[in-house]
Amino acid sequence: MVNAMAKSSMIRKLYKYRFEFFFFSLLGVLFGSLIFPLVLFEKVVMPIILLINVITGILLISKKKKLAIFFALLLTVVLSVYGTEVVSRPKDINTIRFLQFGTYFLFYVIVTIEIIRQVWNTQKVNKNVIFGLMSGYIALGLVAFFIFLTIEIATPGSFGGILLESVSIPEKTDTLLYYSYITLLTIGYGEVIPITPTAQKAAILTGLMGQFYIVIITAVVVEKYIRHSIKNEIKNE
Repeated sequence: MVNAMAKSSMIRKLYKYRFEFFFFSLLGVLFGSLIFPLVLFEKVVMPIILLINVITGILLISKKKKLAIFFALLLTVVLSVYGTEVVSRPKDINTIRFLQFGTYFLFYVIVTIEIIRQVWNTQKVNKNVIFGLMSGYIALGLVAFFIFLTIEIATPGSFGGILLESVSIPEKTDTLLYYSYITLLTIGYGEVIPITPTAQKAAILTGLMGQFYIVIITAVVVEKYIRHSIKNEIKNE
């Protein structure tokens, strides 16, 4: 009983900083290779940071206990088969990848929706909410990444361009991650292009998600911040 209460108290304390944990672990996933040697990052650092990010994502949805438990169990299964690609027969590798990427896609969709819901419903805009706002936007890029990667696995050659010429699926991951954020930011340098109709529609969806997030979610948070600041000024007069 005492241990259960202690764990519950610790989770409540960690929950206060859920957005910060998720935000910085996302930055580690995206930009860790700028700090660590590439081989070390991919083989050692990246799996650790990704695991931390998954744990903090589960923390974000921890108030929905059944959902949090479901994803904790599902992601445990996915991580347990992470190394089986090496020993699997070639025809089984795509099935394993679909399981992994499909699970991560669903997980980040749920977490992103939960972040947006929590940020939307907040009454007072503080540092924690700002981290939540940034985390939601970055998480949208990961959702787009898993959409693009799943499309490419299902239909090889869905994406083309000079960065994707004569490379395998594992080698395409970094490029498609790059492309997902370039599309979300509506920059579009042209090194990667969606070729199939499905890939093109996914690119349009990603661009729309980025624009809707900035125009609607960010605008609502800014409006709440301004309203709260005005109320404080009136009280202090």
